[in-house]
Amino acid sequence: MSATHLKNISEIRRFFHRNERPIYFVSGTNYNLLGIDEWVRNFKNISYIDCYDGRHPNTFVPGPREHGIFESIEDINNYLLQHPEVIEFVKGRGGDPVFVFLMFDEETERLVKELGGEIWFPKAELRESCDDKIKTVRIGNEAGVPSVPNVLSEVKDWNDLCRIAKENGLGDRLVVQSAFGDSGETTYFITSEEEFEEEKEGIVGQGEVKVMKMIDCRGSAIEACTTASGTVVGPLMTELVGFPQLTPHKGGWCGNEVFSTAFSEEIRQKAREYTFKFGEQLRRNGYRGYFELDFLIDKETEEVWLGELNPRIAGTTSMTNHAAFAHADAPLFLFHLLEFSDATFDIDIDELNARWADAEMIDDWSQMVIKYTGEDTDILTAAPYTGIYRMDADGTVAYDRFDYHRRAVEGDDEAFFLRILKAGDHRYEGADLGILVVRGRMMDDDFKLTEHAEKWAAGMKALFTAGETVAQAVPYPRFKLG
Repeated sequence: MSATHLKNISEIRRFFHRNERPIYFVSGTNYNLLGIDEWVRNFKNISYIDCYDGRHPNTFVPGPREHGIFESIEDINNYLLQHPEVIEFVKGRGGDPVFVFLMFDEETERLVKELGGEIWFPKAELRESCDDKIKTVRIGNEAGVPSVPNVLSEVKDWNDLCRIAKENGLGDRLVVQSAFGDSGETTYFITSEEEFEEEKEGIVGQGEVKVMKMIDCRGSAIEACTTASGTVVGPLMTELVGFPQLTPHKGGWCGNEVFSTAFSEEIRQKAREYTFKFGEQLRRNGYRGYFELDFLIDKETEEVWLGELNPRIAGTTSMTNHAAFAHADAPLFLFHLLEFSDATFDIDIDELNARWADAEMIDDWSQMVIKYTGEDTDILTAAPYTGIYRMDADGTVAYDRFDYHRRAVEGDDEAFFLRILKAGDHRYEGADLGILVVRGRMMDDDFKLTEHAEKWAAGMKALFTAGETVAQAVPYPRFKLG
């Protein structure tokens, strides 16, 4: 991409339509940036899992190759960047390659440099620093974005936790979070010594943790992109959290809804204001580009509290980048690519944010991340295809046709399913089976799963069948979707 100054949305769209520089999204799957290849010429996905059985036109999956145990998504990405077929694919397409990731580390940065490429994200060291839940509280405080009443402290034992709570007026119902963790796995709900003893391994000896008052709240998520021209803010989404049909992790993220009346106008505006302020503080701290914030909405007071920061794309990114405003203007992720390209843009960010806040710019969609909730480990003998599924009147779910895009969903009785685990894979507690996307809502006004959503979850899980139970899972990559 040559140095260019863009004056409006139309020129931004044309700029990416004509892009000649190869851009690669390297990850376990392409779900997070699903559909960006339709907006950006020469955008390709390099994935570890072939969710599409070779039928996605812009997804490259190298053949199997012996490797060590994967302990993180970074390990998967580093494996892919060293795979001879990936190297041949990238070198063969030429140009000055650009790489984007869900997760990466300093080894990833080294491997990209060896490939003659460039990573269009802030440095891994800075991202990891911002990803610290303890630091998130401090960044929020600097930005004027409040967290649920809390204290940051080491915890030695149960008595020490009680002392900390009492001295800081947090009550006897607590939530404790360690600095790093995924989808509720390191979020602990403590109301008794017995519960503390069950969870103390994740609390004691973890250094400084976040001890906060437990509130009755609704989870929400919002994505944004901080740029040299200001922070662009997406829609506020509800979160599906801790549903035992979907995840074995209490407090674990398992999906989202985006719809215009999810929250009152006051709450939506407050969350957007806080997100803008947080983004501007991130930029002052040296971070730029895409990020996601979780907010906790107190059901009783309707106060908006900062939850967590994901300094990257996240499990919500596909929802944000397919919302109505994205089709009217441009996906939020394009502003991230612009920030790291040679292009500059001169757009009224306040006007853009006001337009994207309009209810007409938000249509109704939901996604459900379905994990295996059993405690046993077995080997799958059959798994559903990625594509469009149909639900009959009796709740039976069946494969209807292949597609790799949610827009192919035509009505309430259809859904798009992206398969992750396939036949021959080990199925174990917490393993991601796939992601289901439907038009409309999956929760009712009390934020419980609707009967329709429960039928979809049960119907899709029934399509995964397994053979012999095994004593222990072969080490399998842990995919971080959010």
